[in-house]
Amino acid sequence: MALDIGQLTAITHKYIMPRLFDAIFDSNPLLKKLLATGQYHSVSGGTTVDIPLAYAQNTASGWYSGADTLNTAENEQLTAARFNWASIYAGITITEEDELKNGGSAGVLKLLASKAQMAEKTIKDAVGTGLYSDGTNTKSIVGLRDIVATDQTVGGISQSTNTWWAGQVDSSTTVTSIGAINTQFENASIDTEKPDYLVGTRTVYTKYYNLLQPMQRFQDSETAKGGFSNLLFNGAPFVADSHCPSSHLFGLNTKHLWLCYHPERNFITEPFQKPINQQVKVARILWMGAFGSSNNRLHFKMSGLTS
Repeated sequence: MALDIGQLTAITHKYIMPRLFDAIFDSNPLLKKLLATGQYHSVSGGTTVDIPLAYAQNTASGWYSGADTLNTAENEQLTAARFNWASIYAGITITEEDELKNGGSAGVLKLLASKAQMAEKTIKDAVGTGLYSDGTNTKSIVGLRDIVATDQTVGGISQSTNTWWAGQVDSSTTVTSIGAINTQFENASIDTEKPDYLVGTRTVYTKYYNLLQPMQRFQDSETAKGGFSNLLFNGAPFVADSHCPSSHLFGLNTKHLWLCYHPERNFITEPFQKPINQQVKVARILWMGAFGSSNNRLHFKMSGLTS
């Protein structure tokens, strides 16, 4: 009679690689860039996150001669874009039974640590998606599809009414070309201010790669150090982000993007708790923050790139 467990299986352990390999999460370069720069900003409180803006020139100015009467009228020149806090969580749950089975030398990879690692990746993946949101999920942070637009209300300011608050948008160009990208790049450039980070889909990135001659395929070394393949466009890194919506390319001036976080909710893991009627441990990783721009006209978006 054959037994379920043979002699080799009975006396030989399975070999488990001592590393957890990621087979689900995709690239997240824009979030990583914001987290690594001064644009990831700690805000310890407040009902909202307000970004002060100068939106009008001083009208009490002009050339004069001798005893001319000078204009002393005061005019409104300052306002603020107001962004709401958004909160997100990722849960960690483990049964006591599984934790005990995973103990000692049998637990090559510790289940609790592995699940915590997966929860952290999950929440960062969701924040990465939120950076490109279009307002459909009202609980999400404001995203680039609203910020770099011409007809949205962003930070409490209507882009339709206040054109100085609109982004540079091309929704009609369908063919990816260096000339078309450069037109939008120039539209979003003022004096020394210009987009310093281009991010698009893998399809758009590959199309741009194929447009370049081999000797033109230069990379930004700092972006490459972060693990992301990139090309340069007018000196700015150009990367592919799996979170970028289909057919889109964004040219961003990252000095005018602000990802704010509360220091007590900066991907913090709360203490584990145990329900009174279950032998399980439960905790959550928490993040609370806001995403906003201080000058939308210095970003561009191409949203119809199908080839």
